[in-house]
Amino acid sequence: IRYWVPGAVGSGIPQTKEAYYNKGGHIKTLTGFWRVVLGTLYVGLGNALGREGPIVHASSAIASRIGRFMFKDPERVRAMIPVGMAAGVGAAFNAPLSAITFVFEELLDNFSNRAIGGMVVAVVISAAVSRTILGEDPVLSTHLTLQYETAIWMFVAIPLGAVAGCLGNFFVGSVLVARRWVNSKPWLGYWYTPGIGGLICGALGCIAWWGTGLAGNAQSGVFSIGYDALEAAFENQLVVAILGTLLALKFVAVVVNYSTGGSGGLFSPTLFLGGMLGGITGIALVELHHYSGLLEISDESQIIGGCVLLGMGAMFGSVIRCPFTSLIIIFEMTGNYSLILPLMGGNMLSWAIAKKLRPIAIYDSLLLDDGISLKRMPSYRGARNYRNLPVRAIMTHDVVSAHGWESVDQNLPRLGQQGSYHHAYTVVDEEGRLTGVITYHELKEADSSTTVSSIVADQDLVLVDPEISIGQASRMMIEHDIQQLPVVSATDKNRLLGILTLNDIARQHNASEI
Repeated sequence: IRYWVPGAVGSGIPQTKEAYYNKGGHIKTLTGFWRVVLGTLYVGLGNALGREGPIVHASSAIASRIGRFMFKDPERVRAMIPVGMAAGVGAAFNAPLSAITFVFEELLDNFSNRAIGGMVVAVVISAAVSRTILGEDPVLSTHLTLQYETAIWMFVAIPLGAVAGCLGNFFVGSVLVARRWVNSKPWLGYWYTPGIGGLICGALGCIAWWGTGLAGNAQSGVFSIGYDALEAAFENQLVVAILGTLLALKFVAVVVNYSTGGSGGLFSPTLFLGGMLGGITGIALVELHHYSGLLEISDESQIIGGCVLLGMGAMFGSVIRCPFTSLIIIFEMTGNYSLILPLMGGNMLSWAIAKKLRPIAIYDSLLLDDGISLKRMPSYRGARNYRNLPVRAIMTHDVVSAHGWESVDQNLPRLGQQGSYHHAYTVVDEEGRLTGVITYHELKEADSSTTVSSIVADQDLVLVDPEISIGQASRMMIEHDIQQLPVVSATDKNRLLGILTLNDIARQHNASEI
């Protein structure tokens, strides 16, 4: 499945965004079908990823198919993607309001889109069907009845939000680094890489099973979604050692599963990690009460459960980067609204810290790693602090290069097939490695029989790596009086990754003014 339908790998949300912005809302029905099959196998057989990503992708594929069948207008077909996406989130979490806010924050980037009517209808139907089959109860049973004092709990939510912001950034970085490493190893083939990930996840799950004993339902924490362990944390059935063990092992299992090509979402694992972090915080508060008597605690499980709730929201805000959704989804999943202000404070702080540490969110970073430009993505538009973004956020990935081993006469017709000539071209050798840069004017002025490599021999190239900021790259262009910068690997200066042009920077600057 992974070999024949590569679109069914991963979370599904990045692929849905690509379909909406770059493919006119076209998702193959076969991709949606195999997404369901692969996601069911992965999650159902105990891998550490969540179910929401495959559901979102599959429901968007169904909506895309319906749109292509019913409408001839490409814009109306494209408008079906938010409808399918909202229906998927609403069904996965029994959370209709969160589904709508998530689509606006993650896919549409604003709350004024005309798709709201169709989204509401789809969410109502999907949530109604889900509740008919699974029942009216929230996804998580929390039994939190304490009336939490806002002023006191703000002092809990703020530090917890700060820690969650840092942990969420580390989690996202780990997923991206591991995925890049796996993708850079050609000897890790399609056939057995997911199996290696599943084997490692199984080993980690067994360690958790044996290591945690029979405390509540904690042994299911690493395997599959892990909601049983979350409910055990809410009920104060887990000690710090178990919470820490589950946090660490689930963290590693999710990173391994996702980076090795697993099919599953990141919502549920993120909530799980935040819940375990919150549980540790809650036990620390209870222990502080035991040793100092500074706190008034009547019911320890209510205190720990409240911290679990705050941890889930803060972690969601830092990893998924949808602050409004991070508030609403916690309320809808747990049915508890008593911690609304502390939850808002902690979530917004974790979101702000994570955004400061890593400007590009995880789903957009995954697209960038796959060579998909953000030029038509929401995060590309209106980013007023774009100068601090890395070059890879706006660079051109599909570079048109001149062949160094060919003559000028051989290169010009091929370069002209693009419809218009560029100001300059990178020059590559037969192995695709960068050897120089040549302008169109230089090509036209050169002897037609001369090889391009001889023209650019001994060039002193100005290069940038993809993580340098756009502001730094702009200053380099001004300093060297050039209009383009080849973007190369930080570890291999001849490995061409893309090109940054003045046009790319001007387009981003113009978008930031919208």
